[in-house]
Amino acid sequence: MSNITAILVDDEISNLKGLHKKIDILFPEIKILGSYQKPEDAIIAIEKEQPNILFLDIEMPRMTGFELLSKLKEVNFQVVFVTAYSEYAIEAFKQSAIDYVLKPIDNNDLVVAVNKALEVIKLKNESDNNAKLVNVLAENISQNNKIIVPTAKGLSFIPQDEVLNLEGYEGYTKIHLVNCTTIISSYNLGRFEKMLSSKFFKCHKSHIINLEKVRHFENEGYLILENNQRIPISRANKKAFLELFN
Repeated sequence: MSNITAILVDDEISNLKGLHKKIDILFPEIKILGSYQKPEDAIIAIEKEQPNILFLDIEMPRMTGFELLSKLKEVNFQVVFVTAYSEYAIEAFKQSAIDYVLKPIDNNDLVVAVNKALEVIKLKNESDNNAKLVNVLAENISQNNKIIVPTAKGLSFIPQDEVLNLEGYEGYTKIHLVNCTTIISSYNLGRFEKMLSSKFFKCHKSHIINLEKVRHFENEGYLILENNQRIPISRANKKAFLELFN
């Protein structure tokens, strides 16, 4: 993993120098952007540089590490607390620290903490890259009347003509196809709604149907698809649905 940056904050210069040296030796891939004794200076640097990892002392005379974090606009980085007091550990985790290291710093403890932070950063980067890829593909694939479905194995490109309906389910989406198979995606229904063409209609907060697959409308509030599946249509959407066929 390259381009990992860090900032060090500790009120004692000897601690800063010692930690800096250990990181240089154990993790040469991490670029240290700065070391700060004054929390006020650290806040300015953190806001400007947005490091990947912040090594933060807790007990400082001018401002505690927890107070420093509370003054930041955003915390979009991993925090490794460095402290001489083990009782701070519980509070550190409440503050969403990736880990904490006790002073004097043991090399093995430091390696464990930093590796945890690096793993989280790696996963976040992969997630961000995948999201960008899906968005780019969606813009192009939708022009060819296909939808992108992220699955456990990768990405599926499904022709919209093969989709009967989409069903929202506890934050996930079930995509029912004409070949009687169902694909489950971690995307919510709203995400797919943006990909679909005008041939699809959201008949219910949890259901989107392919209008070309509708075979019957029941006055009691259901649409019957070509596979005989009954899909509820909300009272608010009945009028809009019927107007499509006038």
